[in-house]
Amino acid sequence: MTPSDAPNRHSRRGLIVPFAIVGLFLIGWTVWWFVLARQVETQAANRIEALRQSGWTVETARRSVDGWPFRVRLDLGETRITAPSGHGIETSRLITQANAWAPLAWVAIAPEDLILTRPDKGRVRISGDGARMSLVGIDKPWPRFALELIRPTFTPVGQAEAFPVSRAEHVSLEAKPGPQDQAVDVLFQMVEGRGRAGGPVEGVTDSGLLSARVEFRMQNAEGLRTPSDDGLMAGWSRSGGRFTHVRGILESGENRALIESSDLSAREDGRLEGRVTMRADRPAAVVAGLAGGGEGAARLAGAAGSEVALTLEFRDGRAFLGPFAVAPAPRLF
Repeated sequence: MTPSDAPNRHSRRGLIVPFAIVGLFLIGWTVWWFVLARQVETQAANRIEALRQSGWTVETARRSVDGWPFRVRLDLGETRITAPSGHGIETSRLITQANAWAPLAWVAIAPEDLILTRPDKGRVRISGDGARMSLVGIDKPWPRFALELIRPTFTPVGQAEAFPVSRAEHVSLEAKPGPQDQAVDVLFQMVEGRGRAGGPVEGVTDSGLLSARVEFRMQNAEGLRTPSDDGLMAGWSRSGGRFTHVRGILESGENRALIESSDLSAREDGRLEGRVTMRADRPAAVVAGLAGGGEGAARLAGAAGSEVALTLEFRDGRAFLGPFAVAPAPRLF
């Protein structure tokens, strides 16, 4: 071997080593991906079976896993899920996925329309530019939850009762664990929602469009784990659940209303009980819209003016402003 041969051999070895490292990494990553994919498929089957054993109806067209190398994607195809209460949702395709390096954060996407089933009011088709749901921290007692609808429209199917909102620019719902996992903090937002004809949303607006941001805390979070036959909210309420730290803002055109409540609960029939303080530019218009033009609204017709603070009290299934019953109390379930 001449002195000039040694550097050439070292140079070839230097080229091979990085490729070998990359190859070993790809082999290890591929093994990890297939193990993870198998776990996802198994856990999905187990959770679906657990729901069925609890009285839920869960129907999926298939359960296929793909997405290598960077994602784990579970395609359920046409999916229909119905709770024991009769509330349900269905879509022609449901896809859930997570990054392979962060398998505790999942996103579910429905590329096509959703059908929402309400046992006492019928079915509603939800169309739009997209529906997305996410769960982060699925290994924790209460993962972070988010639901987003982009430019949704809500259309009754057949003879079903119309949804309170016919369309919106954007709707989102977020929930995260509250203090010591004993509560759940919720944020609801709607941008430029248009109410159904003759409904309460249409009644409280002057431009026809309503934007809302409402946040609240759901106490007794453990009660959310044991829904009753008539729904999740009914089971939670009847086990002592209540709303606290309620804050919100409603806007329509140039008008706005601020709402606040320290404690709200629900009666056995689902109608709210408690007090809500409202500060509005046109309080009479807001109350008249809620009342649907009833006798209570007529007595308030001359009350419009500068910003005024009002207190609405929900009791006996009605909403009272002072001594006047101006509308039915809102129903939680």
